[in-house]
Amino acid sequence: MASFSLMDTHAGGDVSRIVTGGIKPLPGDTVRAQMEYLRDQADGLRRLLLTEPHGIPEMSVDLLVPACDPQAAAGYIIMEVMGYPIYSGSNTLCTATAVLETGLVEKREGRQSFNLEAPAGLVQVEAQVENNVVTSVTCEGLPSYIDTHRARIEVPGLGEITYSVAYSGGFYALVDASELGFDLVLEEQDRLTACAHAIVDAIQLQHSYSHYLLGDVGPLPFLHFMGPVETVAPGRYRSRSTTYVHPRVICRSTTGTGTSARLALMHLQGDLMPGDSLETVSLRDTRFTGTMLGTHQQGTHQVLENTISGRSHVLNQTTINIDCEDPMIDCSDLLKVIHNAGT
Repeated sequence: MASFSLMDTHAGGDVSRIVTGGIKPLPGDTVRAQMEYLRDQADGLRRLLLTEPHGIPEMSVDLLVPACDPQAAAGYIIMEVMGYPIYSGSNTLCTATAVLETGLVEKREGRQSFNLEAPAGLVQVEAQVENNVVTSVTCEGLPSYIDTHRARIEVPGLGEITYSVAYSGGFYALVDASELGFDLVLEEQDRLTACAHAIVDAIQLQHSYSHYLLGDVGPLPFLHFMGPVETVAPGRYRSRSTTYVHPRVICRSTTGTGTSARLALMHLQGDLMPGDSLETVSLRDTRFTGTMLGTHQQGTHQVLENTISGRSHVLNQTTINIDCEDPMIDCSDLLKVIHNAGT
């Protein structure tokens, strides 16, 4: 029987399972290359921790690996039901908290800064520690831009809907919740799932998207429902928001990448300036804050620089036992990454 260790955390309600030990060194001279190895040749760890009996699809997994970039304290590989995103705000908040709580990065009172290495590259992190507790984390959001502004598409069962497409670590369809009849409250979750599933299916059938540097990053996997924006102070805004991950998962948080996508759209429409921030509020009233730092030009795209702030909570630390004789467990790919699997 093999085993490995986890620290379960959550940010805004989204559970991230941080794999802290028991995994073999992965091939690849960058965290991106190691992610691609898992994706293409050793997907068993992701499947194990996001399906019964060990997990559910609504969770995420973050595998801690040694950093390849000498500027980073640690590397991490993100796994979700849709596959292997190169970046995630909520997973970064959780991973940053985990490296502090495990001592991988020394935890000090007050504000401290360090870098992590995601598959997307180096990520700057700033954490606030009070009475030995990590009370907040601010991390870089990926440079975000609008690919498509207010396009229309016919969706079976919904009719013609208007949507925009942003890139913020993955491609997002952005839709107005009010136009679709939603108030973005918890009781609407099943209807939101069905609506988002239909829209993403329709977009995937008709369109593909390419990043200006990364090229083809796969079919559009995310949709973000946008509620009305209220002004809470000069340059400070708030909006109810909901992120969907294809297929059929509504995130418990508003998500960091969803918030970054929303910042890019607000700036394009003239509603956000450098230094302004947007607090996104989830179906469960949990909150992330995105702040616009500035913009730069990449070809035809005006790319928005931003940060995401929130808090991650540690739920538990545990050891997962893997019995390859258990008919519920598929050990075929696990043998490649877990120490002593199958013994």
